[in-house]
Amino acid sequence: MSEQAREPIRVFVGADRSQLLAVKVLEHSIRRHTLRKVEVHPMVDLPVRSPQDPLNWQRTGFSFSRFCIPELAGYQGKALYLDADMLVFEDIASLWDIPFDHGDSKTKVIIQAELPEAHQQTNKKPGAPAKRVKQCAVMLLDCDRLNWDINRIIDGFDQGEYDYEKLLYDLCILNEQDIKYAVPFCWNSMEHYAPSETALIHYTDMATQPWVYAQNQHGHLWLAEVRLMLKDGSLTRSQLREEIALGHFRPSLMVDLQWGHRLPSFLQGPFQTLMRLQDRSFKPHKEVYRQKKIRVNAVKERQGAGLSASRFEHG
Repeated sequence: MSEQAREPIRVFVGADRSQLLAVKVLEHSIRRHTLRKVEVHPMVDLPVRSPQDPLNWQRTGFSFSRFCIPELAGYQGKALYLDADMLVFEDIASLWDIPFDHGDSKTKVIIQAELPEAHQQTNKKPGAPAKRVKQCAVMLLDCDRLNWDINRIIDGFDQGEYDYEKLLYDLCILNEQDIKYAVPFCWNSMEHYAPSETALIHYTDMATQPWVYAQNQHGHLWLAEVRLMLKDGSLTRSQLREEIALGHFRPSLMVDLQWGHRLPSFLQGPFQTLMRLQDRSFKPHKEVYRQKKIRVNAVKERQGAGLSASRFEHG
């Protein structure tokens, strides 16, 4: 066995408390498909201070967590960053083994390549942006060569060196030659699934994640993974009920898990109506949307009430 094959695949997952159980589902899917040793490190509500300007605040409870990874890894070895709202269908070693070499040089970070035109369109999907762009939601990091310090990064916001978009979408704290755009779409398939093609689905639209929204087109994949976990004992129904009681998961989840895959097609319509009624007063991601409201109000004060708030929804 090569040294590379003996090296554990270290996965750091960004999450807030409301998605902690979603991390467990992601981890189960990774381990179920991966032959090599895997270490999964949830980064839940890390104590990262907020920038002074609300426009630069995190869009989720873990937007800045990925920049903490080199320090959490002791500035040693390699690491993989994933968001919590994902599910894996292939051996993650094929993602892990993407080389940092780029021509005659060696990069520090590997992120997603430009999206194919067909996958940029959202077709007015509820909760989706007008157009999808490449993300840093899947990142490979060479921690030996990254000296990131989260406090210095937040200082960069406060000193006007960059804004949220430049950091999260352009990785402006790195030189361009330090970035390799080599994560294929199949390893960050945003709200898209094609059998035998998709290696990782990303439920990136927060309002329609399958644990908060019963009508997600590909939600049955996540539900199937949860059913496997209930069967093998890695998850219990009492844990699911606790998340529902805390307001993290939709009230209809338990009935969906029990009956959603069993009903014939002619009963699916009434069943969906029943779940919508059960979820009618459910408000997911309350803290995220509270923070978003503050940011949008700050934009209106500075630039006028006509500015679109759509760019604050994702990331």
